[in-house]
Amino acid sequence: MMATPGVVIANAPVSYGAFELTVGIMPDVPDGDTVLDEVAGAGYAGVDLGPLGYLGYGDDLASSLRRRSLSLSGGFFELPFSELEKMPAALRELGSLLDVFDAAGTKHRPKPKPTLADIGSELRRSRPGQAATDRSLGFDDETWKQFAEGVEMAVAVCRERGYEPTFHHETGTRIEAPWEIEKVLDLTSIGLCLDTGHLLLGGGDPLRAMRDWRGRINHLHLKDARRSVVEGIVREAAPVAEIWRRRAFCRLGEGDLDVEAMLGEIRDSYSGWIVVEQDVLPGADGTAAADQRANRAYLAARGF
Repeated sequence: MMATPGVVIANAPVSYGAFELTVGIMPDVPDGDTVLDEVAGAGYAGVDLGPLGYLGYGDDLASSLRRRSLSLSGGFFELPFSELEKMPAALRELGSLLDVFDAAGTKHRPKPKPTLADIGSELRRSRPGQAATDRSLGFDDETWKQFAEGVEMAVAVCRERGYEPTFHHETGTRIEAPWEIEKVLDLTSIGLCLDTGHLLLGGGDPLRAMRDWRGRINHLHLKDARRSVVEGIVREAAPVAEIWRRRAFCRLGEGDLDVEAMLGEIRDSYSGWIVVEQDVLPGADGTAAADQRANRAYLAARGF
């Protein structure tokens, strides 16, 4: 099958158990060099940054990527958008992320995307997936105005530095349900990072999202997920950490995402980075690396 033009496939440290809730906290988190070796060995063209500093800084990061013929696809960064008094300090940290992008080099691939997410709240982390049916968990009108102002502050910082940001909706934050994502798109100018797995868990339909929001989608996190897992979490009112403990995310083709149909939508309407993610907790059994090789092979067999 011929390759799909305009699409570049990346992987992410979170697929190996390395993300903000594990690095420096949990055992068996692989180091950055190990993850880069696995990503390159599996045949991905790029990698997401992971927690700031996890893959290195400056020339060390650039050299690590260059040796493995990898490009930087993006970097995830949480901001307190609705708490405007906290935004100036947060924007300085965002500037540090963009410094890393600059150092990594951006010449030959799509530029990395600053992938911006709401910082969340304890309430939402304690009630993942419930906002789809309980709108009382969402912002009131005044807080939505503050949120939108905070987003535009971050957008301006990114654009001034030559990067086009993207908004990442995520389970357990204050933007996870489809109606909340639509509100972000209505009130702000930021592009959307469609995360197929988190949208499934948030009560949405990724195929419908590709069609309805295609004009705003400028980055894509491709992941499969099992709805039954999050439905159990919602029934039990269990915290968001159970999503990872119960392995809600799975190999492509093994969950509730219609991957074949999604790839068809991508062929018709999308170009840019596709970051394959399978959020897992760290482990020393080699399962994560095997999963990511299988995910890359799955896409390659379908022309990606």
